[in-house]
Amino acid sequence: MRQVRPRTEGWQQKKDAEGRPLLQFASPKRGKPPVHLADLTPEERVAKVKDLGLPGFRAKQLEKHYFQHWTHDPAAMTDLPASGREEFVHGMLPPLLTEVRRLETDRGDTIKFLWKLHDGALVESVLMRYPGRITLCVSSQAGCGMNCPFCATGQAGLTRNMSAAEIIEQIVRANRLIADGGLGGKKRDDHSAERVSNIVFMGMGEPLANYARVMQAVRVMTDKEHGLGMSARGITVSTVGLVPAITKLANEDIPVTFALSLHAPDDTLRDELIPVNSRWKVDEALDAARAYFDKTGRRVSIEYALIKDMNDHAWRADLLADKLNARGRGWVHVNPIPLNPTPGSVWTASEVSVQNEFVRRLNDAGIPTTLRDTRGKEIDGACGQLVATTEDEAAAAATPNED
Repeated sequence: MRQVRPRTEGWQQKKDAEGRPLLQFASPKRGKPPVHLADLTPEERVAKVKDLGLPGFRAKQLEKHYFQHWTHDPAAMTDLPASGREEFVHGMLPPLLTEVRRLETDRGDTIKFLWKLHDGALVESVLMRYPGRITLCVSSQAGCGMNCPFCATGQAGLTRNMSAAEIIEQIVRANRLIADGGLGGKKRDDHSAERVSNIVFMGMGEPLANYARVMQAVRVMTDKEHGLGMSARGITVSTVGLVPAITKLANEDIPVTFALSLHAPDDTLRDELIPVNSRWKVDEALDAARAYFDKTGRRVSIEYALIKDMNDHAWRADLLADKLNARGRGWVHVNPIPLNPTPGSVWTASEVSVQNEFVRRLNDAGIPTTLRDTRGKEIDGACGQLVATTEDEAAAAATPNED
């Protein structure tokens, strides 16, 4: 039985003084993005509006324009006083994202955006239409500090955390595009709303390493009166296994879907594959995931990238099933996904027969398991493929920031 060891291809993994893969939990110090409506609580918004010399009720009007009509164009806000309107709107809704490029695939049903932030940092998000729902894969950090050798995003390390508003702006811009007819047409029998219905925090970054801002963004997403009014059940927060933050998330009283990116059921392999496993082992991460289910009643997703001859062995499927069943039944769902190769990597997805056997063993052990599709692969928009290339950086340098 062949065993491939994890190693980087075409890039050098950053190491600490002891030669271990470097983990970056703290965001490097950089200039903060301007404070935006979505960074503030409803009470803080009213206070800021009053500071700008307007009555507090103007905050509610601005929320409606931004969260329901997906606009930050002062010309569209005719219910605001014409005098000083532009200064007021720019003061509350400063520009955060500049679209650098847009790539489409799947007959227009998948779109990848490359965004430039105010300081030149680059992030990506991916918009996908499925029957009955529209999903947006959002970034929560520019780059990533978790240093996983098979993931393109981690190659450059962590540039910085994104603000809550920078996360929210990805959704608002996607909703605007959908409203303008920019996403592949809806099928005749599809009666879903024409806006983003599902969010997955599986773009650039480790969401739980940017905990406070991600949670502020989630609160804005789910706030029916002062935010986007989305269902918490349609929001998936993923992590490679930051156990203390998983426990914190369970106590938030917001029933988001929680996903653990496991990728190996044994510490020997996972230590190399997911460097944070050196801090919190497989069993600790699974215990925290089970505790999340106990606290919220929300079934946990286990994400598992199937990599040929590395983690796709039948005995690993059996070990994963044993570990999950040891913690009870009905609390978990496994999503294996064929690896999306990154440029220059010798790693590749498992053979179809091996994928099917892996899935069969889990299902036979009573673990609900669904092989995920790989939307966006042709435009490097699939899981693990989001990275700013040299070509992206050149295009960003030539794109002026939006006013």
